[in-house]
Amino acid sequence: MKTLFIVSLALATAGCAKVANNGANTTATNTVAAQPDYHPSLGDLMTMAVQPRHIKLGIAGKARNWEYATYETSELKNAFARVGRTVPTYRKNPLPTLIDGSVKEPIEQLDAAIKAKDGAKFDEAYAALTKACNVCHQQLDHTFVVVKAPDASPYSDQDLKPANAP
Repeated sequence: MKTLFIVSLALATAGCAKVANNGANTTATNTVAAQPDYHPSLGDLMTMAVQPRHIKLGIAGKARNWEYATYETSELKNAFARVGRTVPTYRKNPLPTLIDGSVKEPIEQLDAAIKAKDGAKFDEAYAALTKACNVCHQQLDHTFVVVKAPDASPYSDQDLKPANAP
């Protein structure tokens, strides 16, 4: 009799635990809402992907950190490509075509200046790139978005000088 009572108690306890566990899972599943897809705007992409690359490239070039400038030029090209893929049309304008027509030549000039380690040519090409960005903004009726060479680094946690610089 005592054994029957212990077995019955064990089965009842196991059953209650199973019911409680199923209830907890159902409640947790029901309270988790599906996350909506995030579709960044053109402004989001420019602020998150393009602007930081433009800034870091300018600072690295000013410091004549050719290795880092090479890296940031590649990253900037990739950022522009991602923008064009993510927002293929903006206000009826084919964005990849507009971007390519605006920045391809100045970026090629930057690449050449960096490979040559020519500071004066870098400065010239960076100014041309910055101007191209502003022309593009004007074409898209965003004349209020004016890009310029950075005065200082907002990246206080990153040293953009060459590794061998004092």
